[in-house]
Amino acid sequence: MAERPVGGVDYPRTYQELRDWFPDDAACLEYLAQLRWPDGFVCAECRGREFWLTGAGLRMCRACARRTSVTAGTIFHRTRMPLSTWFAAVWFVTSQKNGMSAQGLQRVLGLWSYETAWAWMHKLRRAMVRPDRDLLHGVVEVDETFVGGVSGGHLGASTGKATVMVAVEKPGPGRKLGRIRLGLADRPGTLGLVTFTQNTVVQGSTIHTDGARMMRRLADLGYTHEYATGYNAPDPTAVLPGVHLTASLLKRWLTGTLHYGVAEHQLPYYLDEFTYRFNRRDSTSRGLLFYRLLQQAVHTDPHPLRDLLDPESNPYLS
Repeated sequence: MAERPVGGVDYPRTYQELRDWFPDDAACLEYLAQLRWPDGFVCAECRGREFWLTGAGLRMCRACARRTSVTAGTIFHRTRMPLSTWFAAVWFVTSQKNGMSAQGLQRVLGLWSYETAWAWMHKLRRAMVRPDRDLLHGVVEVDETFVGGVSGGHLGASTGKATVMVAVEKPGPGRKLGRIRLGLADRPGTLGLVTFTQNTVVQGSTIHTDGARMMRRLADLGYTHEYATGYNAPDPTAVLPGVHLTASLLKRWLTGTLHYGVAEHQLPYYLDEFTYRFNRRDSTSRGLLFYRLLQQAVHTDPHPLRDLLDPESNPYLS
């Protein structure tokens, strides 16, 4: 596939094209193979590049005879549902600007089980964030906000609220917000916000905060730190406008799309989905979003249902 994907060539532009392109599993598998091995097949065992295609659709390495499924080790690993249904799910998830709930996905796909729709949504959320994504840079606002209606776990400033760390790029006066990063904190007002900043913002950037003392150490960590106290400002929301706007949109999204149906140990993955959608809010091609999510899905671990349900397996909380 081309380095710069082209609509109608590398990805479908409409739902009708999606149905025409992917009528069966064979078509889906061929597409996933191109996404997984864009430069041609590579054996995970010996790095060999030549293979035979077996009758079961597996790629058998000519050098070491290892058999590899296109979906092995991906979020589609050992799925019992048709891949064409999976592709439809990815299309609906990416084509809806504000996303959809598991119940909505179950309804639109005609799935018998809500559990299946719920698991698919969480698998896709885990594919929405690339581990090697670029850090924020330039002028970046950093602060915390509190999300209510979250059940269990780490509480924020008041009962039932989780502490969410927010970093927002500010491209310049009068321009729209840039990219964002979100993270879940154990509790408010800790040095975790400093660590979050270091993990999400390039050194040398200018960090704007509300004057919290713990954040002043950023000046010794390779950042330019500028702050203004918000508690005595005529308009507190004007101190960190990017953070306040992002927090407002996040809360509205959780309420409107998910109806605050979020368990605390799953919240980081909902934050990932919101980040994914916010950072692609100006995309004019839903088909390209479909392509990008599938591209990341074939490089994302399977995450079986037991891991999705078990908070102890959640790497954000370990």
